[in-house]
Amino acid sequence: MKEMKKANMLRMEEALYLLLKQAKPLDDIELVATECALGRVLATPQISTVDVPPLNNSAMDGYAVRIADLSVSTPLRVTQRIPAGSIGQALDAGTAARIFTGAPIPPHCDAVVMQENCTAENGDVVIDKAPKAGENIRRAGEDIQSGAEVLSSGIKLRPQEMGLLASVGLNRVPVYRKLRVATFFTGDEIVMPGQALRPGQIYNSNRFVLTGLLESLGCEVIDLGIVSDNFASTVEILQQAAARSDLIVTSGGVSVGEEDHVKAAVEHTGRLDLWRIAIKPGKPLAFGSAAGTSFFGLPGNPVSAFITFCLFVRPFILRSQGVVNVTTSYYPLPADFVWDKPDSKRREFLRARLVFSEDGSPVAQIYPHQGSGVLTSCTWSDGLIEVKEGTSIQHGETVKFIPLNELF
Repeated sequence: MKEMKKANMLRMEEALYLLLKQAKPLDDIELVATECALGRVLATPQISTVDVPPLNNSAMDGYAVRIADLSVSTPLRVTQRIPAGSIGQALDAGTAARIFTGAPIPPHCDAVVMQENCTAENGDVVIDKAPKAGENIRRAGEDIQSGAEVLSSGIKLRPQEMGLLASVGLNRVPVYRKLRVATFFTGDEIVMPGQALRPGQIYNSNRFVLTGLLESLGCEVIDLGIVSDNFASTVEILQQAAARSDLIVTSGGVSVGEEDHVKAAVEHTGRLDLWRIAIKPGKPLAFGSAAGTSFFGLPGNPVSAFITFCLFVRPFILRSQGVVNVTTSYYPLPADFVWDKPDSKRREFLRARLVFSEDGSPVAQIYPHQGSGVLTSCTWSDGLIEVKEGTSIQHGETVKFIPLNELF
């Protein structure tokens, strides 16, 4: 067998640039009910046709007053009661209105006094603490004005965005259709949970990790199962996957072993644009095109598959879904560990968690076993620590902590 020439390893930034350059946002747009839009990506800017709030309204339960009527210990006659959803009458001189949160402010009122600062008795109220003009009044259009853009396109809708859309009366919103992602798993040694393990077999944990990650990103997952370790079967399943999906994501078979057929099958049906990335874990990450459909081949080791998905597949999927901002937030934290075994050529991502020291300040700890097959490290951790190439970390040194909840 002819020996395969080794490709140069790409730096992480180079790989991300290449990937995102090739991510093509979907063109297909569909209207969905606002209550069903969670996790979908907004396809067009949304404009409000109303003011929010629509009228001046009370920010407190209390009494609507005219400041000109207020003096120490002078009672005001309470002549009306204004709950939310009703409209009050104009305030006459020397009167007040009992008002509740969200109720429209009556004409001639220029302040609302919270009920804790009032004494009510026998139909009168005495203002114990004089308000300032405009106090506890929410002005019409204070939050959103009619004609204003409330959300721009390319935003992945969270509960707060759904609430904002509802607040301006939008019951249906245009979103990009769901990205269809086909996945399959290679290896004659892997079997599904529930089957008895024969010597040399392992359970297929990657199937559950990857399909779960894809579903968490709002993808429509096409799970094609386990594929035998041979070239012909791999070519056939790649062609099936390409015909049914916008993107193919696999795990295993992308290294250079004699039983690693995915890389060769992709090159047979299409092309590979990158293969090796200078990160740890996860060096053998393949990306290219199989039968005209974008393809990711993740490493077979479970931690490597998890890390490379989060760092590379996730931003590619988000950009393909139409998301504009695909950057990941990180937080500087003091290290509650020592890392004195840097890889001089590769950037490392350590599984870590945020804990609190004895003085209550947040620090980062790492899992004691950082091997690429130790999936327990991913369940124990709530973040990753990025370690630049050839870098050591001393106790107390500031590190870059990436929360896992930023990656799902």
